Amino acid sequence: MSEESLPDAARPQHADALPEYAERVLEVAELIPPGRVMTYGDVAEWLEEGGPRQVGRVMALYGGAVPWWRVVRSDGVLLPGHELRALEHYRAEGTPLKEASRAAEGHLPRLDMRRARWDGGGRAQGHT
Repeated sequence: MSEESLPDAARPQHADALPEYAERVLEVAELIPPGRVMTYGDVAEWLEEGGPRQVGRVMALYGGAVPWWRVVRSDGVLLPGHELRALEHYRAEGTPLKEASRAAEGHLPRLDMRRARWDGGGRAQGHT
């Protein structure tokens, strides 16, 4: 997938420039308090632009410099390929988890979305 999947305003003007939409997604990721999470769809809704796939794409391309583990799937499943690193962050931050059943593949917990999800309360005035 390429940057063509990002909204028009998100495409970079210069080859080394971070797309405006990506900057906005990363800003939201940095606002999420420790121990809380937002889904890809929550971030898109906050920004009133794009959707879960566009947010996921931004996080995959540019999210390494922000608390990427706080932007998650809506079902609470840990990010495939990064489960152990994310789990380390969740435990350090006290993010609510649901312990995995013995039948669960890899016995990895899921995020307790009901308790961990952040609605953006106290959001900074003027934030777009």
